[in-house]
Amino acid sequence: MTNRTASVKPADPATPDDFAALAAQPIGYWSGVAHDAVIRHIRNGMAGVDLAQPQWWILNQVAGAGPSGRSRAELVERLGGTIGVQPDEIGRAADSLLARGWLTADEQGALRLTDAGRAAKARAKELVDRMRAEIHEGITDEEYVGALRVLRRMIDNVAAAQGAGGR
Repeated sequence: MTNRTASVKPADPATPDDFAALAAQPIGYWSGVAHDAVIRHIRNGMAGVDLAQPQWWILNQVAGAGPSGRSRAELVERLGGTIGVQPDEIGRAADSLLARGWLTADEQGALRLTDAGRAAKARAKELVDRMRAEIHEGITDEEYVGALRVLRRMIDNVAAAQGAGGR
């Protein structure tokens, strides 16, 4: 009897779907491939409605702030560095939403959604819900939560091994 996993490269996307072969696969490879595929899918979908992912995040953050709005500094603090987005990109995304008339800024710089911004957010939310359903197709909530728990544990393990705090 031969060892099937011995002939499989550690980061081979064609790895057979059996326990031993998958258990030997590197998480760094697969988490990176999953990240790239999901982010590409989301950004391609949003581009189809002329929206960038950071703009979507800003619409959500401003909407969630209530009547007081949200300042640029708050947006950068909350969103800067998220999924490869640099803090200066948040400011540019806010500027583009202001130019479209989806946001307005008061004298103190608080950003708020306009009626057009609320409508755009609602349209984008429909798209995001559809893309989430596509991404999660065939995956139960229990499987999804289990996968997240495993990833969170790995993050904590790596942080502990490096002598740093976890998440």
